[in-house]
Amino acid sequence: VLVLQAAWALAGGQVRYSVPEEAKVGTVVGRLAQDLGLEAGEAEARRLRLVAQGRRASVEVSGASGALLVSSRLDREELCGKSAPCALRLEVLVERPLRVFHVELEVTDINDNAPIFPAARKNLSIAELSVPGSRFPLEGASDADIGANAQLSYTLSPSEHFSLDLQRSEEYRESLFLVLTTPLDRETIPVHRLVLTASDGGRPSLTGTMELVISVLDANDNAPQFNQSVYKVQLPESAAEGTLVARVNATDPDVGSNGEVTFSASNTFPEKGLNLFILNPKTGEIRLAGSLDFEDVRSYEVQIEATDKGTPPLSGHCKVVLEVLDVNDNAPEVWVTSLSVPVPEDASVGTVVALLSVSDRDSGANGRVQCWVWPASPFGLEATFAGSYSLVLREALDRERVSEYEVEVRAEDGGAPALRGRRGLRVPVSDVNDNAPAFAQAVYTVLARENNAAGAELARLWARDPDEAGNGRVSYSVWEGGVGGGWRPASSYVSFEVRAVDAGEPPLCGNATVQLFVLDENDNAPALLPPAGSAPEAGGVAGEAAAAGSGSGSVSGTLWAWAAWGAPAGQGVAKIRAVDADSGYNAWLRYELWEPRGKGPFRVGLYSGEVSTARALEEADGPRQRLVIVVRDHGEPARSATATLSVSLVEAAEAALAAAAGSSSSSSSSRSAAGVEIGPGAASAATNVWLVVAICAVSSLFLLAVVLYGASRWAPRAAVLSGPGPTTLVCASEVGSWSYSQRHSRSLCVADGAGKSDLMVFSPNFPPPPPGPAAKDAQPEPSALLDT
Repeated sequence: VLVLQAAWALAGGQVRYSVPEEAKVGTVVGRLAQDLGLEAGEAEARRLRLVAQGRRASVEVSGASGALLVSSRLDREELCGKSAPCALRLEVLVERPLRVFHVELEVTDINDNAPIFPAARKNLSIAELSVPGSRFPLEGASDADIGANAQLSYTLSPSEHFSLDLQRSEEYRESLFLVLTTPLDRETIPVHRLVLTASDGGRPSLTGTMELVISVLDANDNAPQFNQSVYKVQLPESAAEGTLVARVNATDPDVGSNGEVTFSASNTFPEKGLNLFILNPKTGEIRLAGSLDFEDVRSYEVQIEATDKGTPPLSGHCKVVLEVLDVNDNAPEVWVTSLSVPVPEDASVGTVVALLSVSDRDSGANGRVQCWVWPASPFGLEATFAGSYSLVLREALDRERVSEYEVEVRAEDGGAPALRGRRGLRVPVSDVNDNAPAFAQAVYTVLARENNAAGAELARLWARDPDEAGNGRVSYSVWEGGVGGGWRPASSYVSFEVRAVDAGEPPLCGNATVQLFVLDENDNAPALLPPAGSAPEAGGVAGEAAAAGSGSGSVSGTLWAWAAWGAPAGQGVAKIRAVDADSGYNAWLRYELWEPRGKGPFRVGLYSGEVSTARALEEADGPRQRLVIVVRDHGEPARSATATLSVSLVEAAEAALAAAAGSSSSSSSSRSAAGVEIGPGAASAATNVWLVVAICAVSSLFLLAVVLYGASRWAPRAAVLSGPGPTTLVCASEVGSWSYSQRHSRSLCVADGAGKSDLMVFSPNFPPPPPGPAAKDAQPEPSALLDT
């Protein structure tokens, strides 16, 4: 073919060669000398060479062989670009003779260039809401080759969302489009990375690639989504204000303002919880703005809404359910539903006093309540049904011992720590007439002064009845023992019974015995007695003396006695007899010789009243001696009587005759007609014996009184008519006396002032009834103090 081509070129005056680009250096393009008709060896001789035409040729002529060789790299794209065909015009010069030949060298294309995209990466932004079928133009690749080597085809890496569309036109350059086949979701795939490959038609085919980075532009097509549809939270009711309740979280897969979420509370149930919670619109934190109360609301539901800032904004919702946990913050409460007071003291055991209800607003163990009553007696609790109790009587009542009870019903729950509630009840006890009036003493000893006025108070008795109102209102009466009322003689009241009766239904009564002792007053003066056994007329002088001596210091009539001359000292002459109707000190008499005073021949016994010689009688003493004798008692003030004794001094024979005359008138004793006893020796001796006996008896009584007085001073004195105790001596006069009670308790009562150390006790001596209507029938027959 080359030979034919060369022959044709020579025939046409031009030689044409064809060589592929990128042929190796030294490759024979053609036998130029031969084709130019030169003989072998002639090419060198005729100096066959190429003439450069401004640019370096990539071929040269071999001087030895005259062949056209490749001398440097042939790059068709560099030499001709996209022009086709690519022919190089060469001038060949032959000298000797000079001759110029035109040689055309066509460089043929080989597929040595791969398709090239304008950039290795192309960034595309496609709206998320683009509809399927949307087309997005792409810039295709270029290939420096020509012909089939530059014929490109495109492929796209596998994608479910995109495809390629290549449009060819004879008039226009081919157009390449990226076609959206399925809807995009930025939240699923925000960026699609695809590889666009261009392949040429060479063999082997060469390829070029470009990365397509498709960013999906966000659209507000997603509402905020909470990570939980329901948030369940538990908080104790004691949670403090500001406590974090929950933190809600919502996400929006959109970006920018489409994905910026804010929170708000859309609804709260119950409505009172609307101001109980604070929601942070940015962080979604919910905090307490108040206090919880399990007993008020046990759970809250809050609807939370999350809203983005897209156009239009989209929102999502969730619910926060807050369960309030019970805390033992409520003490048990005790209520009195019914109270039946006062309670009669005779109420039977088991009587219902009050109905109670107990409640605790807490729940569970915190609301389980135990109840009891304090103090435990005399009441108790009985459970009737849940939360209800009866306060019942467990023991018998006694209003007189306890008239009112302060009862406390206590309740304790089962919380930790346990809380307590209490309710106080005042239970008064009503009285029943179950107590009879009771005197402080069974026997009262009352001392009353004689000569008191009618209606004067003798003593005050008091009976105690512990009942109240009418049951304890006591009335007193002297119990007649069934005998009709009316005045009774005073002697019948020496011992009597007092009855106290209350006003209850039925009435109850109590008794006490009163022993009345009448205290003596010194209201009687000593009275002179006539001689024992004397005739009424013989007592005339003595009666006058007694009448005259009824007042203190009164002077009686004259008494007569005889004494013998030469009688020795101590011989009895006469005996003055007197009696005092009073008793005790008031009846204790003493005799004093008032006249003559000084050293007279006679003397009188202080307590015996016996007149005796003080010395031997002498004639110088005269024939008659007049003696004034005063008889005094020991009362305050003292009362007295006086007796005048006329003693005749006679011879011993005359005295014997007088004695004989006196003995014939009385066989019991030798007395004178004037009431003065004659004192013979035998009578005087007997009188002395009885006087000693009387003095001993009086001394013994005096010692006994002193002992009793000392015992009373050392023993505690019981108040008159005081509370329960032994029988008490009641002093009702200023005169000292003593008494012996039925309970063998001894007490000495002394009038105001110092006690008397010389106390002596006598039985009352009453004078004989004088003749006349003034005599007292009730007085016994008196006896002489000393009877010889």
